[in-house]
Amino acid sequence: MTARIGIRLEDKNEWEMRVPLVPDDVKSLGERGVQFCVQRFPRRAYADALYESAGAELVEHTRDCDLVLGVKEIPVNEFVEHQAYMFFSHTIKGQAYNMKMLEALVQKRCTLLDYETVTDDDGRRLVFFGRHAGLAGAVDTLWALGKRLEAQGKTSPFRDLQQCRHYANLDAAKAAVRAVGQRISEDGLSPELAPLVLGITGYGNVSAGVQEIVELLPMVEVSPAELPAFVEANKDLTNKVVKVIYKEQDLVEPIDPDRRFDLQDYYDNGSNYKSKFGPHLELLSVLMNGIYWDEKYPKLANEQQLRELYGRAAGSPRLQVVGDITCDVDGSLACTVRDTEPGDPCYIYNPETREAASGFDGPGLCVMAIGNLPCELPVAASETFSSALSPFIEAMAMAEWEESDFENVVLPGPIKRSVILWHGAFTPDYEYMAEYLR
Repeated sequence: MTARIGIRLEDKNEWEMRVPLVPDDVKSLGERGVQFCVQRFPRRAYADALYESAGAELVEHTRDCDLVLGVKEIPVNEFVEHQAYMFFSHTIKGQAYNMKMLEALVQKRCTLLDYETVTDDDGRRLVFFGRHAGLAGAVDTLWALGKRLEAQGKTSPFRDLQQCRHYANLDAAKAAVRAVGQRISEDGLSPELAPLVLGITGYGNVSAGVQEIVELLPMVEVSPAELPAFVEANKDLTNKVVKVIYKEQDLVEPIDPDRRFDLQDYYDNGSNYKSKFGPHLELLSVLMNGIYWDEKYPKLANEQQLRELYGRAAGSPRLQVVGDITCDVDGSLACTVRDTEPGDPCYIYNPETREAASGFDGPGLCVMAIGNLPCELPVAASETFSSALSPFIEAMAMAEWEESDFENVVLPGPIKRSVILWHGAFTPDYEYMAEYLR
């Protein structure tokens, strides 16, 4: 007998409309015997009627399902004892804001699977929204640049952009960015902005999405090592923007001057490294942050670096906007002191006071730190995500979710690696997380 799989509504915030499985995939899986129950939700990117037409049962709640699929975190009071859940829990790094949720799952002896930990044998993630976070994040960061410059009384082609959520779809958003690029090519940027340098950290899925948008603009790519000389020699470059990609070796260096950078050593022993990114903060106009970070790594831009950058007497720094697409609060960038949402997307971070006032005006740095950026492209993001997840669903429906011994559970390898809790107990790969609840 196959498990009943539920798709719950999304209640993280009013902007969340994504789905883990789209109606077409539900229909295809249903034809192969998978049973779906879809919780009614008028705000979903796909109408309830589409799921009903696909063969799913529309329900008021998912309490009777064996496995419940969601996208974002689930409220603590929604968990049912012994039920299995799969969603982005944001718990594997001990994120303090979700520890009550994790504790509730343990107490109710629930099973927790996390999309973030669905990986292949080499540890590569298989089910993700990263590219769409990068796409939406890049559009919103360029839009924020236009708004920030406008607040300073400066004109730029970026003022014609809208926030990504206001475009009908990804194609419309891309068309708007191309139009900005056309204006840059034909009319040029204000000389006071030249050269306009867009720094991008990382080279994974998020960075790929960011670059997909940035490359719609007329641009020249420069390496981090070449950037200081390039900026000095191209102060009149107004008809192109400059793209710079930063990898780990461009951002950090060993604390021990006698040691050379080694990527695997950095992954294993991040505390033995320090940031060397500070000088580049003086060269960038915009920073889009898309690189993975956790607490064992050094901050890329700490409070002192930002205070020094904005505290110098000789005019305003070049850096206008940070789009922190990774949105690690108090993480790699000291300016990310809180996350934001699409309805209130940006704040001005004051390095002296650490205040973060919503909007685009005032002393300091404009920060865009929306915590669920892919929700601004709900259909495109859901289609890609569903295509990655759906091949595993049939096997998940055949699993014995009541089995007491996790070792005996038959699941595809990537899905079994994603199981954080099995009936309230941490599985072997995640036993370290018990420390977060003490």
